[in-house]
Amino acid sequence: MSVAGTSTAPEGGDARHTPLPRQGDHAGLDPDQLPDGLVVADEQGRVTCFNAAAARITAVRPADALGQSLEKALPLEDLEGRRWWQLTDPYGGLAIRVRQPERNLLLPGGREVLVSARYVRDAPLGPVRCVVVSLRDTEARRRTERSHAELIATVAHELRSPLTSVKGFTATLLAKWERFTDDQKRLMLETVDADADRVTRLIAELLDISRIDSGRLEVRRQPVDIGAAVSRHIQAYVAAGQSAGRFLLRIEQPLPALWADPDKIDQVLSNLIENAVRHGEGTVTIDVTPSASPREGEETGTSVTVSDEGPGIPEESMNRVFTRFWRGSKRGGTGLGLYIVKGIVEAHGGTITVGRAPVGGAEFRFTLPVAAPAYLA
Repeated sequence: MSVAGTSTAPEGGDARHTPLPRQGDHAGLDPDQLPDGLVVADEQGRVTCFNAAAARITAVRPADALGQSLEKALPLEDLEGRRWWQLTDPYGGLAIRVRQPERNLLLPGGREVLVSARYVRDAPLGPVRCVVVSLRDTEARRRTERSHAELIATVAHELRSPLTSVKGFTATLLAKWERFTDDQKRLMLETVDADADRVTRLIAELLDISRIDSGRLEVRRQPVDIGAAVSRHIQAYVAAGQSAGRFLLRIEQPLPALWADPDKIDQVLSNLIENAVRHGEGTVTIDVTPSASPREGEETGTSVTVSDEGPGIPEESMNRVFTRFWRGSKRGGTGLGLYIVKGIVEAHGGTITVGRAPVGGAEFRFTLPVAAPAYLA
């Protein structure tokens, strides 16, 4: 009997390796090739298929499950400790029921697993001929939920400080305006303005993360003078009090014409240079050079390398630099900047890497394709 994408094995055969039936022009598929656990029981409730993913998730050997009753091979309980198959009664329950929606259930030992089921009938209201059960490990979902929870906690923490400051200063000014000098009022308002900017930046980061995670980060390409963009960032740091001798900008000419989103490239440069200034030491060197394009079919691209002379990034942390909440030091920050940088660079079709600079500090290098519009090709 071939049912719902699987079939029973001939007597004496191994049901795990019975290929799925051919549909259209697609070749049959071995159940062991499925990414999710697949368990199939026949009309008597005996297990006829128990694939490799099901064995991995349940820690039950297929040889021990095949031929057993579904309830014995897959002894599931709900979160209240009730036996799932007795509760749902797939073979003796409502004749109109054809499925069980996905939900969290417990395996022996308390391990959670996501379970959904399909009841296959030869005719509406007829007896159940086959029960097809899908199993999924909850670990990936738990990691996502933990990541979301950590993001919310980080945002709440980062928002609390500036908003408390804004509320405190504005309330004080409103209540005691006449008691303060003009200089005191200006200082309070400048603090409120800086804290409002901090909140605005954090909200912008959250929006960027949402768009990156959902694949909806828009790139509005325009001609970009990458050398001039780097110069503007250096000038801003010098105007804010950094020594001009702290920065070294080297531009290799000729550079290919670069089409990119200028605002997002500014965001990338801002994050990388700020990291070098805040977490690094010595001279911050920015090299802008032509390079091979990371995009297939294009010959040229543009690379920007930002390096410093600080302690660098430990080798064991290199693979976590572009993940959420990674912080290279305890000098503040949300740990979201480099995650956003990587998302922006990749949205442009580019690549970004991290390594150790020749002088021992951290070195970030991103490469963008020139991405010229078709009408200029």
